[in-house]
Amino acid sequence: MRSLRKTVLLAILVSVVVVLALLHSWPTRAYNTVDVWQRPTVERHLEERLPEPDHQLSSIPFRVRESVAGLLARNGCICEGESAGLNLPFAQLLFPRVSAHPLHTAFDASELEEMKIRRAKEYRSFQQRSKTAADMLIIAEANNPLQYPTQGLEVRPLKTVIIPGLALHDLPRDHYTINITATLGTLNVAAEVEGVKIKGDGEMHMTLSSSLLLNMNRQLQFVTYTNTLFHPSTADTVQFETEGHQAIFSIKIRHGVTPKLYNTGSKEEYNVSALVTVATKTFLRYEKLQNLIDSIRRYYPTVTIVIADDSENPKTISGPYIEHYIMPFGKGWFAGRNLAVSQVTTKYVLWVDDDFFFTANTKLEKLVDVLEKTTLDLVGGAVQEATGYTATYRQTISIEPGEEDGDCLHMRRGFHHVMEGFPNCVVTDGVINFFLARTDKVQQVGFDPRLARVAHLEFFIDGLGSLHVGSCDDVIINHATKIKLPWATQSESDKTYAKFRYPPASSDATRTKNGLLYFKNRFQCLTRN
Repeated sequence: MRSLRKTVLLAILVSVVVVLALLHSWPTRAYNTVDVWQRPTVERHLEERLPEPDHQLSSIPFRVRESVAGLLARNGCICEGESAGLNLPFAQLLFPRVSAHPLHTAFDASELEEMKIRRAKEYRSFQQRSKTAADMLIIAEANNPLQYPTQGLEVRPLKTVIIPGLALHDLPRDHYTINITATLGTLNVAAEVEGVKIKGDGEMHMTLSSSLLLNMNRQLQFVTYTNTLFHPSTADTVQFETEGHQAIFSIKIRHGVTPKLYNTGSKEEYNVSALVTVATKTFLRYEKLQNLIDSIRRYYPTVTIVIADDSENPKTISGPYIEHYIMPFGKGWFAGRNLAVSQVTTKYVLWVDDDFFFTANTKLEKLVDVLEKTTLDLVGGAVQEATGYTATYRQTISIEPGEEDGDCLHMRRGFHHVMEGFPNCVVTDGVINFFLARTDKVQQVGFDPRLARVAHLEFFIDGLGSLHVGSCDDVIINHATKIKLPWATQSESDKTYAKFRYPPASSDATRTKNGLLYFKNRFQCLTRN
């Protein structure tokens, strides 16, 4: 009996200790971070977001509204974790805490500075490619008499931003009223100006009124917008009105684009092996594939070659810097492209057919130079046949809007214009099966795996509007001869290949291609020359 009592008392004691420990370790949002909430910092933070100072307004005092200004101060990027509690079993599972991990620790201290320089260089290049004039902030000077931002105003989802450039330029009168209305967020002020009455702050509709025009304009400098309805990429339409006048402007709501940067080494000249992976799709033609590999090794001994293979009885392809991926039999042309490109980890991918071969004119450095110095995403070369004829297969692609029946797709041989600084290169929309491209852009567009037999320009059609394409005719790869001698007998593998590669116009492959253009891309017709 005494033993039972001791057991019960011990169990109670242990339970009390566990409960106290859990209460002690319960998350209280106590972050390990520096104190950034200092009044001068917040005011300076506000001033940095104001347009060019108006000396008439600068003398008008204001009082910071900390509950709103604090939202602006937190718009910056801080990696902060919660303080650790007691180290109990299953504590992270029962009471999960936020942890912060500094990513620069992935590199040794001796190489960190060089890594930062390389990353900064790549990021500048990324920004130059991804930013357009439509991202610039433009303020419409008062002409109606409202002044407001016409484009370039952006906020992250569920974050707060000051709306820059709001002003009223009106004739003198006894009283001024401004109404501002949003649909996906709320309006507020980061500071209050004396002599201005605010109604509806923190709501979707806010009214400002004052008998003093200068004070009204000073107050407009502190108007904020907070997104409250989450969407990763959308826009809010804001109405801005006064007596007899109305303006509408938009605020982009979106996450920033996450860059994909590639560490290509510290050499000043282009290191093709670090920059480029060669990708190809093969089917039965192992002799031609081996010729391609041998020719690549002659000029680029250490570049990685990725091979997607959907042969029925695949042979082993091995060697240094070779990756051979086996697919189900006859899986198809675009499926193989997807597989090969998905395994590329370098900045650029070079696509080649398995019956091409490199020569002294296959200068990949030239194609790399074009992509490194321009905003192009993809640049094609030229393919030379055994007869000496060289083709670039440059195509312009345009879509003419239609009605209920769908749009019209137009493809024409040619290009848009010559590239400045690269006299042998032009800007176009589609190129031949020999091209160097930014890996992330090719992966983003992708290859429709339903196109198994007949496909090429469909990739460029899917990429129209997102792929910036060029073509250079001074970088040449050779094509194995297709000339059939009358006395030569065709092998069984060649016969099988021809059956899959060149289906008749009435085949399922052709119908599939046209069906996708009709339904997936919503085209009613295709024209080409």
